[in-house]
Amino acid sequence: MLLVLLAIILAMGGVMFLNKAFTPEYGLDLAGGTTVTLQPITPNGSAPSEESLNLAVNIIRDRVNGSGISDAEVAKSGDNIVISVPGVGQEEVVKLVGTTAELRFRQVLAIGPGTPAPPGELPTQAPTPTPSPAASGGQGATTPTPSRSAAPRQTAEPGPSGSPAGRALSSALTNPSPAPSAEPSGRATPSANARRGSAATATPSARPRRSTTATAKPEASATPTPQPTASDDPLAGVDTTGIDPAALERFKTLDCAKEMGQGAQDDPNQQYVGCGLEDGNDADPKNDVYVKYILDKAAVTGTSIDSATSGVDQTTGEWLVQLSFKGQGPEQWSKVTTTAFNSQAPRNQVAMVLDGVVISAPVIQEPITGGRAQISGGFTQPTADELANQLKYGALPLKFEKSSIDEVSSTLGADQLRGGLIAGAIGLLLVVVYSMLYYRGLGIVSVLSLVVASVLTYQAVVLLGAFANFRLSLPHIIGLIVSIGITADSFIVYFERIRDEMKEGRRSLRAAVEVAWVRARRTILIADAVMFIAAVVLYFLAVGGVAGFAFAMGLTTLIDIAVVFMFTKPFVALLARLRFFAKGHKLSGLDAERMSETVTAPKTAPQEA
Repeated sequence: MLLVLLAIILAMGGVMFLNKAFTPEYGLDLAGGTTVTLQPITPNGSAPSEESLNLAVNIIRDRVNGSGISDAEVAKSGDNIVISVPGVGQEEVVKLVGTTAELRFRQVLAIGPGTPAPPGELPTQAPTPTPSPAASGGQGATTPTPSRSAAPRQTAEPGPSGSPAGRALSSALTNPSPAPSAEPSGRATPSANARRGSAATATPSARPRRSTTATAKPEASATPTPQPTASDDPLAGVDTTGIDPAALERFKTLDCAKEMGQGAQDDPNQQYVGCGLEDGNDADPKNDVYVKYILDKAAVTGTSIDSATSGVDQTTGEWLVQLSFKGQGPEQWSKVTTTAFNSQAPRNQVAMVLDGVVISAPVIQEPITGGRAQISGGFTQPTADELANQLKYGALPLKFEKSSIDEVSSTLGADQLRGGLIAGAIGLLLVVVYSMLYYRGLGIVSVLSLVVASVLTYQAVVLLGAFANFRLSLPHIIGLIVSIGITADSFIVYFERIRDEMKEGRRSLRAAVEVAWVRARRTILIADAVMFIAAVVLYFLAVGGVAGFAFAMGLTTLIDIAVVFMFTKPFVALLARLRFFAKGHKLSGLDAERMSETVTAPKTAPQEA
C-alpha cells in the first residue's frame, strides 16, 4: 500500500508538472475579482415578481458556479441581483451572466440585406448559379436568399446520439463565390465565408460562426442559391404569403447595423423579424455583412432542451454544442424540419435565434427525427462550454441591464489569509508536540501521516483548480485547518487500540497491531462517514462560504481515510518489526511504564483472542 500511495503522489505531481499548475487558484476574497449589479427590466416597467427574481438568481448561480466550487457568489439586493466572480475581468462577467440565453427554432419566411444600399450605389443582383434539383423549381427559386451549401454525406460512423439524422451547414451570405468542390471523401465543401453568430455579445467581431447539424449525414450536393442584395424595396421578390403585415413593415425599416436586436425578448407565439451576421470575403470582421430575416412562430423553444453539452466532432475535430430535446421537443423538431424540407427556398431553412439574434439558419436537407441537433462552426472550447452552460441551465425569466460594475480588491483577504496560515501552522505545531510528548516513538507516525495528508491535500487543491475551476477561499482554508484535528483523531483511535491490546498482556506488538487495526478501522470509518455525510448535506443545502467550508471538510475527510489505510497502518506494521518498538523501549511509547505497572511481559507468539 505504501508503494501504491507513493505512485499516486508521483502521478498527481506529474499531472501538475505537465499542466504547469503549481499553486492553487484563489477565490474572490484572496485574489479579487469583479462584482456586477444587474437591474431587472420588465415589459411594463413594473417591479419583478419574487418568483422570477429567485429563478433568475438560481439560473445565474448555476452559470457562474455550476460545479459549486468556483467561489462565485450570487445574491439578491432588493430588486437587483449582485454577482461576484473571482479572478476575471468585467467583460467576462457581463458576458457570462448578462444574456438571457433564450433559444428558439423558427422557420425562415424571408431573407433580405440587413442594411440599406449606400447613397448613389445602384442595386445589383448577383448571378444565379445553376441550382441543384433539390433547390430548383417553384417561386422560391428566384427569391433572394443567402448562399447556402449542404455538407452532409453518408457515413458508417454514428453521430453522438448513435441514431441517424441529418446535417446541414450554412455558408456565406456575401458576393457570389465559386461552387464548392468535393473533397476526396465525397463531402461537399461549403464556401470559405461561413456564418457568424453570437451567443453572448452583440459585438460583430466576437461572433463565432455557427451552424445547426444533426447526428446523421446523408449524401447531398452543395446547393448554391441566389444571394440577397440591397434594393430600394426590401420586399422585392419576396414571397409574402402567410407573413403578418406588421412583420413586413418591420422588415422594411429594420437596419441591422443600427439595431442588431441583441437581448430582445421575442414572443414565441408571434412572427419575428431579426438580424444575423455573415462573414465577408476575407477574415476582417469589419467586412461582415448584416442579414435580416422574417421568421415564423417558434416551432421549438429552449424549454424543450433536455441537455446541452460541448464536445469535439470526431470527423472534423471542431468544437460543437450537442442538443437533445425532451417532452414535445423531438416531435416539434421533426415537424419543423419536415415542413422546411418540403418548402422552397428560403423557407427550406430553419433559423436558430438566441437572445433575439439569428446565429444560424441552415438549409434542411431531410426531415430530422432523432430528437437531437448540433450547433457547430467556429467554436473554441471555452465558447462551446459557455454556450452549452447557458442553454443547459435555462433562460433567464427577466431581461437585465448593468447597474454597476466594480473591481474587488484582495488586500483585506490577503491579510486574513496570512492570519489563517499562521493559525494553521500553530495548530499543526501543537498537534506535533502533543503527539511526540504523549506517544513518543509512535508520534513519528503521526507527524509523517500529517505530512502525507498535507501533500495530498495541496495536490488535490491545485489539480481541482486547474481542471474543475476550484478556487481556494477563506472558508476553504478554515475547513482545511479544522481537518488537522480530524486526521489526528484517526491516529489516536488506532494507537489507543494498540495499547489496549498490549495492556492485556496476551499479544506481541505485531499481533496487537493487526488485531487493533480490525477494531480501530470500524471506529475510524464510522467517524469519517458521519463527518462526510454532514459535509455533503451542508454542501448541497448551503451556498457561498458555508458550501466552501463543507467542500473542504468533505475533501479532507476522504484524504484522511486514504492516509490512514494506505500509510498509517502499513507504516505502523513496519515499525512493529523493529526491536526498538517490539521490545518496548522507553522512548517507543509502548514501554511498560507508559501502559501500566502491572503489565506482564508480552508473549513472543501471537494467540487467538
